[in-house]
Amino acid sequence: MKRRNFIKNTGLAALAGTGMAASGCNVKSKSSLAPGQIRHGVIFTLKYKKGSAEADKFLEDGRKILSAIPVVQHFMVYRQVSTKNEYDYGFTMVFDNMEDYATYNDHPDHVDFVENRWKTEVEKFLEIDFELY
Repeated sequence: MKRRNFIKNTGLAALAGTGMAASGCNVKSKSSLAPGQIRHGVIFTLKYKKGSAEADKFLEDGRKILSAIPVVQHFMVYRQVSTKNEYDYGFTMVFDNMEDYATYNDHPDHVDFVENRWKTEVEKFLEIDFELY
């Protein structure tokens, strides 16, 4: 049981990128976020069958378009493997500060991706943003 909780909590801390010692989580590794930085993440399910050519194209286009925005750092694309979660994929990225996050949100490439791809191809999503505690 202790091993299962350790693995669960370590995975949560890694996704958050905090490396902090949260309640029940004794992770001693150094954080991948500096103070003031923000890890932006979104988990989502596409309107396409998981693993389809259309889904692969969306993920690759998302990586190409969004990671090219100058303020985006450490862009990652994920495939969900847990059966405890209803979402299929995820994107995460890091911003140095809230100003960079706002720049990303207003960037023409991001706005275009949201309007022309996200709103038409994503079935459901959950967005989350972290900073170090």
